[in-house]
Amino acid sequence: MSEKKTVLITGCSRGIGLEIAKASLKKGWRVVGTARKSKFPEEISSSEDFRGVHVDLGSVDDMREFIKPLLEEETPEVLINNAGIFTDAGMEDSDEKWLDVWNRTMNVNLLSSSLLSKWFLQQNVEAGRGGIIINVSSRAAYRGDTQEYAAYAASKAGMVAFTKSIARDYSRKGILAYSIAPGFIETDMASDAVELLGKEHLLKGSAFDEITQPDEVAEMVTYLAEGKLPHASGQTFHINGGSYFI
Repeated sequence: MSEKKTVLITGCSRGIGLEIAKASLKKGWRVVGTARKSKFPEEISSSEDFRGVHVDLGSVDDMREFIKPLLEEETPEVLINNAGIFTDAGMEDSDEKWLDVWNRTMNVNLLSSSLLSKWFLQQNVEAGRGGIIINVSSRAAYRGDTQEYAAYAASKAGMVAFTKSIARDYSRKGILAYSIAPGFIETDMASDAVELLGKEHLLKGSAFDEITQPDEVAEMVTYLAEGKLPHASGQTFHINGGSYFI
């Protein structure tokens, strides 16, 4: 892969995705980033190597219109499926609300990342190129979550299984696939949780007295994107503050 590689990152207007985009640009890579509605911060949008696309990953029609052509036009060497939603639906809720949350969560977190991976694989295999897929999952895929966030945990577990399935068949064809399983990360979402539950609650069970920073996750992701660990294809890399060990 050339140094001036192109990286497609979903959900890069804030949080972990923004840090991945910033780290990728620092490496001199071209970045194509997506967001649903939010504005891309100037720290990435001002770069001539950045292209932002607004798309609803919960809509297959939107993805076909706005993202599929990019895979042909930009020919990314790396796909980073980072976008995701975290919405509650408790067992005591109505069936209608519960199903709405589950359907939306699965569409955004699992179906969209899998469909993007499918398009990425088709394009790169047909062209005889290698490539790297990095799926940002969650510690919830391994330790579960509270029952009202079961849809989130299930969607992230699905991402891990999908990643392993890709690695089993496509690693020998030069397509490497990895999962990242972050724990609680200090993002906008974390700020809301800290305000609601308190920092001590969020650090319960952690081996540290601080919340993991998103740039640490970005370091791990961009290192994998360099393609230096081909025989780790299919593996999950855990970065969770020591809240569990595997």
